[in-house]
Amino acid sequence: MSPRVLLLDLDGTLTDSRPGIVRCMRYALERLAAPCPSDDALAVHIGGPLRTTFATLLAVPDPPLVERALSLYRERYAGIGLYENAVYPGIPEALERLAGQARLMVATQKDTRYAETIVEHFGLTRYLAGVYGTDLDGRRDDKRAVIAHLLAAERAAPADALMIGDRAHDVLAARVNGVRTLGVLWGYGSREELVDAGADGLCESPAGLAACLARLR
Repeated sequence: MSPRVLLLDLDGTLTDSRPGIVRCMRYALERLAAPCPSDDALAVHIGGPLRTTFATLLAVPDPPLVERALSLYRERYAGIGLYENAVYPGIPEALERLAGQARLMVATQKDTRYAETIVEHFGLTRYLAGVYGTDLDGRRDDKRAVIAHLLAAERAAPADALMIGDRAHDVLAARVNGVRTLGVLWGYGSREELVDAGADGLCESPAGLAACLARLR
């Protein structure tokens, strides 16, 4: 297999976004006077749908409250949280190399506008042919839908694509769409999580991405 399109997760794959995301979750819960777990417990939710995350953290079947939490999260995230972030060492060099082999697309659970701001802020746009994410109104609030939308918009066959991500939901969403996967071990997911989800391969570091992809072909 020689993928023509590489789908790249953002949080935990291209950038270490834990500080900003955790602080924004904490901000939202504290503003609602809701119980707030430890930073490590909050970080477990990074990369998943925020509505699902807040429904779990608030532990109440109250959609308006979940929407209020989401609004508070975004209140801090839009101006502060998205910049509490850093590109993983070796990622720019890896992207430069991969961009000569395939079209690179971000496929993220994050809202598209935030994702575009982040990749531009960190100078990653030059390597990318597109950025695909969710939308603020929830119409595309699931990574399965993001990947399906990307494939349709780019007229890319699933067999010509490969998803690179750090969490089980990256693997599972790609598999639903018939896309192979490479799990990365420098992000927020564990080796066990990625193997159990059915990743087709694993990669230890950004410097090894090209070699890991070659082993899948």
